[in-house]
Amino acid sequence: MSTYSINSIAELAPVVDEILSLINKHSIFCFYGNLGAGKTTLIKLLCEKLKVMDNISSPTYPIINEYKTEDNNTIYHIDLYRLKSLEEAINIGLEDYLFSNNLCFIEWPDNFETLFPNAVIKIKITKLDEDKRTIEISH
Repeated sequence: MSTYSINSIAELAPVVDEILSLINKHSIFCFYGNLGAGKTTLIKLLCEKLKVMDNISSPTYPIINEYKTEDNNTIYHIDLYRLKSLEEAINIGLEDYLFSNNLCFIEWPDNFETLFPNAVIKIKITKLDEDKRTIEISH
């Protein structure tokens, strides 16, 4: 496990680099943290580094955003906050995305982990104050 202490968005580069270094071995990345912790911000930085051509935004209402990269790869940005049950997750086809071999960046995965493949990367963001965060990456 790696732990980072972040005082500003500008200090996220090493976190982004470590997550990107894990992409060749993993495709499911789960982001944990309270509202406003910075999950979407971190995912946006990752997508920018991966050369996503689309507008990167929170998928809170559509639940799943699909992005295309310059290399014609697909990335799924999934926000499970509004889902209430495993049945709802299954009904939207979550498992199809999880087992597609495409990158999946998942916010609010807590209640749906039983659907995930075994090899997921967990990124836990703890908001200490307005600017300070602790980020733990485990795999």
